[in-house]
Amino acid sequence: MDNTEIMPIHDFHSERLFVDAPLGAGKAVECTSQQAHYLLNVLRLKSRDTILVFNGRDGEWKATLRDTARRRCRLIVEEQSRAQESGPDISYLFAPLKRSRLDYMVQKATELGAAHLHPVFTRRTIAGRVNLERMRANVIEAAEQCGILTIPEVAEPVPLARLLESWDKTRRIVFCDEAAEIADPLASLARLAPGPFALLVGPEGGIAPNERESLLAYEFVTAISLGPRIMRAETAAVAALTLLNAVHGDWKGDV
Repeated sequence: MDNTEIMPIHDFHSERLFVDAPLGAGKAVECTSQQAHYLLNVLRLKSRDTILVFNGRDGEWKATLRDTARRRCRLIVEEQSRAQESGPDISYLFAPLKRSRLDYMVQKATELGAAHLHPVFTRRTIAGRVNLERMRANVIEAAEQCGILTIPEVAEPVPLARLLESWDKTRRIVFCDEAAEIADPLASLARLAPGPFALLVGPEGGIAPNERESLLAYEFVTAISLGPRIMRAETAAVAALTLLNAVHGDWKGDV
């Protein structure tokens, strides 16, 4: 029997903080006033307490709190706890939703490993604008809470027609379509060659008929069904990303 100790995927007990700074042994990270408030007043950490930090590029590191003051502090990076992970190469394209439902969708897409988040305006999109800073804050919060090392890129919103015109044809778009010819989504995905992939989930009212026609005219677009029930957009996002991860993402046992 192999008695080799199995290391945990990540430390579930330590607090984690995203920092936008290079990380490495001995480096000092100056905390923003918002981060200092979170560390000192919310978490109530003291000088020489430790926390895990990550930046989406250099892995996860143990850092010690130093030079604490009412509105400032810094972190001294000590040792790496986890090497950087790449995650699945999946872009998530979606019609924006209103506030709390968009927050939920962004958080779940981050947890499910999306590498890019790209708002797309369609004919039936309800939300007329997108708060990108709020989206980025939700991405970071989800990554901090769930032990994720990669930070999805948040793209500027774009109309669907313009997105398709300038699309990189080497990245196949998997389009969630209630009228897909094959009812079994797993069977549809299994027929596709390996990625990279993008997943497109439309608005609450669905993709308009002329938009669906335009999508299916492109060879790099594949329509899949999500089963017999109609889902809300944020539920469809979780279901579709789960399916794509299971067939072509990093959930496969041989990856």
